[in-house]
Amino acid sequence: MAGIVNYVKESFEELRTNVTWTSWSEAQRLTIVVAVFSILFSLAIWGVDTVFAEALGYIYKLVLGQ
Repeated sequence: MAGIVNYVKESFEELRTNVTWTSWSEAQRLTIVVAVFSILFSLAIWGVDTVFAEALGYIYKLVLGQ
């Protein structure tokens, strides 16, 4: 158990002293970039899914004759 506690203490010390953190403004800018990319990517996937669904519906109607 002491090994785990020591590991956690050393990990926090490493984060506090050796990690270079981005500035607040840079973190906000990157968050906005990720959010915009995620929205665009989800819209692209929705579009492709809609096109495939319509195409398969059309093919099934041709094959089944309905």
